[in-house]
Amino acid sequence: MRKAMIVWGGWPGHDPDLCASMIRGWLKAEGFEVRIETTTAAFADPAIFDLSLIIPIYTMSKIEKAEALNLCAAVSSGVGLAGHHGGMCDAFRDSVDYQFLCGGQWVAHPGNIIDYRVDLTRPDDPIMKGLKSFEHRSEQYYMHVDPANEVLATTTFTGEHAPWIEGVVMPVVWKKRYGTGRVFYSSLGHRAYELDVPEIRTLMTRGMLWAARE
Repeated sequence: MRKAMIVWGGWPGHDPDLCASMIRGWLKAEGFEVRIETTTAAFADPAIFDLSLIIPIYTMSKIEKAEALNLCAAVSSGVGLAGHHGGMCDAFRDSVDYQFLCGGQWVAHPGNIIDYRVDLTRPDDPIMKGLKSFEHRSEQYYMHVDPANEVLATTTFTGEHAPWIEGVVMPVVWKKRYGTGRVFYSSLGHRAYELDVPEIRTLMTRGMLWAARE
């Protein structure tokens, strides 16, 4: 049986406890044994090298250097990493090691909760297959991203809330390699209920399965 670890905590506005519960249920339905932790100390545990998948849900917090380096080493060795929204890519703002691992860092969401469109760029990819571009209402993440990411979906900023970014096409969903490990990320899911949007639930589930080591 494949083993996964969810580590949740940090800013409560992203419903980390509820998201952890939902994602745990999805993974258990896919046959995973799921371990739940609530401190970043879990990332320093040597036992994480034996996992198939790690899911951080830990917004706006701090991670010790040793914890970040152990996590990076585990993924580099083949452990998968997957996550969403600020729970993964606004987790540890002062850790460049962690940001290099994830492939991006949140920097703004102009207009806060707004209507925007998510456009699929790789509808042929197994993670996105059968899905279509869709409208969504939430935070439209503006991110600093790794150009090595394989982008699966984007969004385009209108400039209504920040005129200087009009027309900017921003990655929303991506996958990448880190050493021999696989990393998946979606910027969607500001609140837990958004994860139940059919498109978001599908791409998140498939992305986690893609990232997980066999």
